[in-house]
This record gives sequence, structure tokens and C-alpha cells, in this order.
Amino acid sequence: MIGDVDASFATPRGGDPEVHSDLDLIVGHGEPQRVGRFRYWLGEQRWEWSDAVARMHGYEPGTIVPNTELLLQHKHPEDRPQVAEVLERVLQGEPFSSRHRIIDTGGQEHWVIVVGDRMLDEAGVVTGTAGFYVDVTEVLQADVSAAVSEVAQSRAVIEQAKGVLMVAYGISAERAFDILVWRSQETNVKVRDLATRFLAAFTGRLPGDVLSDLDHTLLTVT
Repeated sequence: MIGDVDASFATPRGGDPEVHSDLDLIVGHGEPQRVGRFRYWLGEQRWEWSDAVARMHGYEPGTIVPNTELLLQHKHPEDRPQVAEVLERVLQGEPFSSRHRIIDTGGQEHWVIVVGDRMLDEAGVVTGTAGFYVDVTEVLQADVSAAVSEVAQSRAVIEQAKGVLMVAYGISAERAFDILVWRSQETNVKVRDLATRFLAAFTGRLPGDVLSDLDHTLLTVT
């Protein structure tokens, strides 16, 4: 369970129990304040937010009454056209899903996934939409951080391999990289992996006279 979210959003009278059962399976495994529910009632044109959804938007629970205009105000300007199309589906009681950005009251940007399905009364008539928000900001940021870290590591090993080739052949960084790319294509191995293997194979294999020259140059260069 996810605390106040589930407690404050029991299946509404006249709602579709199957829809809410499915939502419970998804939302019930969420982390506190990362997943929250919403409902929209067609007849009353009324929105309801769980405490978690209110907090995603920067509000303390019970301090705001959500409406369509407020929802749009919190959407990222670049995503508002997309969200406006989604809202048309909501206002017609149609199922939908969307991934977009919201901006909370403090100006912080959140990436959210929003999924909704129809609420039906006992006669099977659509009475509104019920669904959930999932704040995936931290997940996306972690993915970006991991990608940046991988790029940095790849660049470091490639630069080391280039340095070895530059010293060995007396060539520029550009030509050293050309050699790595050429061998990468010849061996069908990524440049990063080729550079890693090259360094591993080369480490510790310098002839003694080369090492002596290297030591002398290192200790006398000014």
C-alpha cells in the first residue's frame, strides 16, 4: 500500500470495480509520494487528487481544489498541446496514457506518467475517468546520469589509447583516433572496447631501454 493515497481513494460508489482492482495492482506497489490517484467526474466536471498527486504539484493535501485550468497551468509549456489532446479524451470519458512534464509550485520540473480508464455506473454508463500519476523524474535522471558516466568512462579510455599511439608514432590526436576507428571497423569491435583491449594488452610491455628513456625524460623535463 502507499499510505494516504490508497486510504483516501477507495473505489467510488458506482465506479467500475474491475478498473480499480487493476489500478490497485499497479499503484499498490509504488513508493510513497511517487504514485498517486486521480478521478474526474463527468457530470460535475470535478477533479479529485490523492494527497500524493497534490504534493507532486507542490500543494499540501487539502489546500487546493484541482480543476482543468489548474492542471494545464502546471504542465510544461512545451507539453501543453499534447496534454490538451489528452484532456479531451478525459473530458469524453475515454481511456488514455501520457508521459509529460509538470512544474510544481516551487518551479521544479517533474516527469510523470499519467494513465486513466473509464469509471462506469451500475448500468454501464460512463461517469468519468479514474487513474494514476507516477513520478518518474528520479528514474530518468538516474538513466541520464548512468549514460553520462558511461560516456565519460569511454572517452577516458579512448583518450589513453590515443595518447599511446601519439607517442609511439609521433602523430596527432586526430590521426591516432583515425587508427582506432580503422581497427574498430576491421575487427567489428566498438572503439571503446578496442581501446580497452589495446591498453590491457600493451600495459607493462615496454622494452627496458624505452622505459629508461621515459624515466630520464620524466625526471629532466622542465
